[in-house]
Amino acid sequence: MIRENPALLQYLAQLHQSNGPVTVTDFHPKTEIISQEKNVKAAFVITAGIAKCFHRENNGKIFVQEFFGPGELFGEIELIRQSLSFSSIEAITHLSAFRMNQEHFHNLLRSDPRFNTLIMETLANKVRYKALRHAHNQSHPAADNLLRLQQSFPDLFHTIPKQDLSDYLGITLRSLNRILKGIDH
Repeated sequence: MIRENPALLQYLAQLHQSNGPVTVTDFHPKTEIISQEKNVKAAFVITAGIAKCFHRENNGKIFVQEFFGPGELFGEIELIRQSLSFSSIEAITHLSAFRMNQEHFHNLLRSDPRFNTLIMETLANKVRYKALRHAHNQSHPAADNLLRLQQSFPDLFHTIPKQDLSDYLGITLRSLNRILKGIDH
């Protein structure tokens, strides 16, 4: 549910401590860190807090692709592809992140085999997670998916807004409330 990547976080913390090309940036809740269809100038790795990755369709509907926690990376795909962002990233809670500008990110990819391996593992894990999540969501009712989320993240309803949960599950807020009412009884 809330993805984390302790290996990448630890690596960047060490890089930051050794005065590597990494800075720390803080964001308030509801700050849009990366905007859909805009240039991305840096990659980020969350040190603390939670962010959501979402795509806004032309009709205004939002699809939350995933939630990121400590160690999760974002902005890397756009830097690698040198393209506009296809999604937005927004802080849900107060968020702190390591920041690497485009030049430093590419230099690390070329010169640091450990960093390169961590990035490739991160990308592979993102693909795997999305495939498993979509397969599960398609083959189980929304109520089962919600219970599964709650089991993996007990503080779910105190941390993630209901609208974000319904956008993540691909259902309306009204449907989510109906499911929650059914679960409580």
